[in-house]
Amino acid sequence: MNANRRILWLTVFGAGFGWVEAAIVVYLRGLFYPEGFALPLHPLAPDMLRVELIRELATLAMLIAIGMLAGRTRWGRAAAFGFAFGVWDLVYYLGLKLSLGWPSSLATWDVLFLIPWPWLGPVYAPATVAVLMIVFGARTLCLEMDGRDLYADRATWILALVGVAMLLFTWLHDLDASLGGAMPRPYPVALWVTGIVLLAGAGERFVRLNGSRRREMAP
Repeated sequence: MNANRRILWLTVFGAGFGWVEAAIVVYLRGLFYPEGFALPLHPLAPDMLRVELIRELATLAMLIAIGMLAGRTRWGRAAAFGFAFGVWDLVYYLGLKLSLGWPSSLATWDVLFLIPWPWLGPVYAPATVAVLMIVFGARTLCLEMDGRDLYADRATWILALVGVAMLLFTWLHDLDASLGGAMPRPYPVALWVTGIVLLAGAGERFVRLNGSRRREMAP
């Protein structure tokens, strides 16, 4: 299967899975937020929280599994996972918008994840990461089809890891809002922008390094 076909079927999987995720959240919000979802968070009963945590782990397991099946190398598998994850996330928000009219804007706050505690941030934050995952996931899958061994140098890893750390901090640092039921403090936009720029830089550096290497090694 060539790169275009793999990308097509990853898109189909991610879109279908994203709509299923949106449907589940529509039901959950009807039960726990009948007046409409908004922060601060309502506490969940321990048994329901346990179910939600397991559902999130199952979601990750399914996305990892499709990445393992779609990629041929470790970088290809990571790229396939990232691409499917990005499509899943964007279709999830599209599904909520079409079903509930939510979010009202990209600046609307949301719960992004629950492990190890609730991640909080405006919708544009995960949506932008999803776009990066789609773009660089697709480009990496195309590079993989050349049959070359893909690699990342030290600078690429540093850019990526620092960028990820910055984004995680913006989503996890406000424990009063995540665990205490308080309204979140203003989102650290400057730190988020820096993290996005570093991640985009890492992705572009990775593609350029491997693209140049491919041209040099070509007969």
